[in-house]
Amino acid sequence: MTKASLLALSVLSTSAFAADYTLKLGHVANEAHVWHQAFVHFADTVNEKSNGRLNIDIYPNSQLGAERDVISGIQLGTVDMTMSGETLQNWAPKAALLAVPYAIRDSEHMAKVANGEIGHEIEKQITERTGLVPITWFERGARNLTSNKPVTTPADLKGMTLRVPNVPIFVSTWSALGAKPTPMAFSEVFTALQQGTVHGQENPLSLIQSASFFEVQKYVNKTEHVRSWIYVLIGKRQLDKLPQDLQTILLDSAKEMHTYEHKLAVEAEAKLIDELKAEGMQFHEVDLEKFRELAIPAVKNSLKGDVLALFEQIQKL
Repeated sequence: MTKASLLALSVLSTSAFAADYTLKLGHVANEAHVWHQAFVHFADTVNEKSNGRLNIDIYPNSQLGAERDVISGIQLGTVDMTMSGETLQNWAPKAALLAVPYAIRDSEHMAKVANGEIGHEIEKQITERTGLVPITWFERGARNLTSNKPVTTPADLKGMTLRVPNVPIFVSTWSALGAKPTPMAFSEVFTALQQGTVHGQENPLSLIQSASFFEVQKYVNKTEHVRSWIYVLIGKRQLDKLPQDLQTILLDSAKEMHTYEHKLAVEAEAKLIDELKAEGMQFHEVDLEKFRELAIPAVKNSLKGDVLALFEQIQKL
């Protein structure tokens, strides 16, 4: 056999084993989002560590459907991986704790919860009820209150009509804090702020910036009332089908992705603050303890059973 024939056979053999397994990962973020950038890094890491045996194809921008559609797809076996947060409470009630007001104090507290026994308990229920396995998590940007007057204590909320998402616990929490919460579709918020129908709204900085709320709001009051996280998930059946060495590579690479994404997220948050300040918004410190003191009883009244018990455990950490 000639050298050329041997080379051709070698290339053919390599390509035949280059992609023993391919996973489809669908998510809702766009290509510029740090989550997508983290997934690209993850896919590259997995491919390199597995010598090309395991590939991850990424489908951003809801190409494979909305969040719940992709979860259903994983359960049906048409998709393999995704990311999801409190939406998982539709199957696993304990997942509600991924976005409960005043559950998490700061990033350090979140890491204790997500990486500890409480996080493992939430993950266990998610897997039992959905068939999805959390392999890592990302911290989401804290939600903050915007307004046209500075808000320092809950007393400053008196008479303020505040847009909130149509989530009962948000309504009860802001009512307890003294505001007049009004559920409203996100698409209507800018016009409502512009016309003065509502006086303020609350969202992460990324949405405050992308929705151009700086055009109709002057202050970002750093209430940080919701600090939440979101899981990266793979179907249990899909994970179990992988050879043990590839499972190990996937899980180790997921841990690396967590560190990589956190670095990107911190940088992105700092950039958002600079951009919003450049647009004229002022960042205002609030009395966090006074907000927490008034809000906690309302939050507890909105929770039941195991979820309430876990919330109380989180407060003790």
